[in-house]
Amino acid sequence: MLKIRSRGNETVEQMLKRFKKLCEKEGLTKEIKRNSYYEKPSERKRRQMRKSVRQVIRKARFGSR
Repeated sequence: MLKIRSRGNETVEQMLKRFKKLCEKEGLTKEIKRNSYYEKPSERKRRQMRKSVRQVIRKARFGSR
């Protein structure tokens, strides 16, 4: 759960901006967008497979340095 506390004389708009940045950093917005529609199990597996392949390639590329 994310909590934002007011800093001194911070406006509501500034607090909202910080909250949105924190949500983006935590990956909450991506998760909400992904869960906003039904995803077939086969599509979910395909997406996870692509993600794992990207991670392996990235590790291979930067791990050798």
